Amino acid sequence: MKFGPLPVASAAGATLAHSQTLGGKRYRKGRVLSAADVAAMAEAGVREVTVAQLEPGDVAENDAAERLGAVAAGENIRTSIANTGRVNLFAAADGLVDFDPERIDAVNAIDEGITVATVRACERVAANQIAATIKIIPFAVAEADLAAAEAAARQAGALINVRRFQPHRVALLQTTLPGVQAKVLEKTSTVIAARLADLGSTVSDDRQCAHDTKAVAAALREIAAGGAELVLIVGASATTDRRDVIPEGIVAGGGRIDHFGMPVDPGNLLVVAALGDMPVLALPGSARSPKIGGNDLVLERLLAKLPVDAAHIRAMGTGGLLKEISTRPLPRAEAAPRAEPMAADATAPRIAGIVLGGGQSRRMGVVNKLLVKVDGKAMIRHAVDNLRAAGVEPIIVVTGHEAERVRELLADANVTFAHNDDFAEGLSTSLRTGIAAVPDDCDAAVVALGDMPRLQPDHVKLLMAAFSADTGRAICVPTWQGKRGNPVLWARRFFAEMGQVDGDVGAKHLIGAHGDSVHEVEMPDSGVLIDVDSPEALAEMVRPKEEEDEA
Repeated sequence: MKFGPLPVASAAGATLAHSQTLGGKRYRKGRVLSAADVAAMAEAGVREVTVAQLEPGDVAENDAAERLGAVAAGENIRTSIANTGRVNLFAAADGLVDFDPERIDAVNAIDEGITVATVRACERVAANQIAATIKIIPFAVAEADLAAAEAAARQAGALINVRRFQPHRVALLQTTLPGVQAKVLEKTSTVIAARLADLGSTVSDDRQCAHDTKAVAAALREIAAGGAELVLIVGASATTDRRDVIPEGIVAGGGRIDHFGMPVDPGNLLVVAALGDMPVLALPGSARSPKIGGNDLVLERLLAKLPVDAAHIRAMGTGGLLKEISTRPLPRAEAAPRAEPMAADATAPRIAGIVLGGGQSRRMGVVNKLLVKVDGKAMIRHAVDNLRAAGVEPIIVVTGHEAERVRELLADANVTFAHNDDFAEGLSTSLRTGIAAVPDDCDAAVVALGDMPRLQPDHVKLLMAAFSADTGRAICVPTWQGKRGNPVLWARRFFAEMGQVDGDVGAKHLIGAHGDSVHEVEMPDSGVLIDVDSPEALAEMVRPKEEEDEA
């Protein structure tokens, strides 16, 4: 790859190295300069521009990131669309991120421009959280280096996986001594049940027995016969030796002790055991608290069906000082990593979708264009399905004109309806209604029209991949050959202004007012420009395929 200044007249087809604004238009870093771009620059008085020029044997940054992402992504991993040389790998399920650090190092050692960054090995992630990111640093890398990185990434299976938490029937056994209060036992049951629910498992057997070797052995034999898949024991007294009451009770009940103690605090006094193939954990006293302890690290591995042996436990000492971590179990819908809240950019932004479906379509006469079928599907259903396929959640459909018909058509679409009583007053009223319905935990919203059946999920995915509210890409606008289209992705910080728009032009003026936050996303086709706003456009859209072929 060549890099450096080039006369503007010779720059068509080269990649712009640094963003610049000319004549009110923003040319962003990484843009492949067209003949029109070069002409505009020359007209603005630019004589030379710093660019990258790919040579034979080079692979462009996005293509390289996409290729490496495809071979690195394993079980329960989904990849983003490549943008600015970056592909993010997102968890597709709640679970533990599983990879071999030495293999990550091997990929990163191939070339300084090819990088893979991950969360910690076996870190707990929620669905849609970033597990890893691939970044191609220069505008292109050598094909030979990329091929070597691909080979290293696919060696011995996929490079990065998320091991999904598997539901288990869990037995909880608490031992008692004189003086142990019932409310302590009840609180422990509540805490353990919440901890398991957060991981997708349930307490199927909750019982107590005396803090006595024979009583523990008898209880474990009954539990083993009852169909439990995992046993958790919380003792009335801490285990201080392999020959203490609970370890001896496990052995007397037909089990074995695999490991006692761990280099994690809190959690040092954990006992890892088994009854046949059924894992048994004798938990330390700290497990009565919802705070994270070493027992959680082991429990999560077991529920994700990852091996747990002495070597794994001993390796937990690095980073094993957990005393300052003060998280608590969360409802499954809010499942989060097991540490302090992650930085904002460590989790995929939650992006809502708003489909504006309340207009009267006055130019269409008596026909409600949103209900007209194109390619066998109503136009508004196209809009909803495209957002769904792109990963947008939740989807809010604003109704107004013929609201009941729209609701009936979308009854099985799993959307949220927001009715606009003032739909006759223009597009702005539907936009205000939709913005008001976006949940507080959403970071942004894609505002889509209901009459764009040529829009595709990939168009929306490109907008979502480009979005970064903290780095000047807070309003993402699709373009095709220099023309701006729809839908538009808006960061939450603009919602207040969007909630005050009026008239029939939506929020277009806000794009101009916040030019520094606008990021144009070039699209692969004109689907982002095609809407149905007249009877003639509708007739063209629904024209039979045979007529299209003859035309």
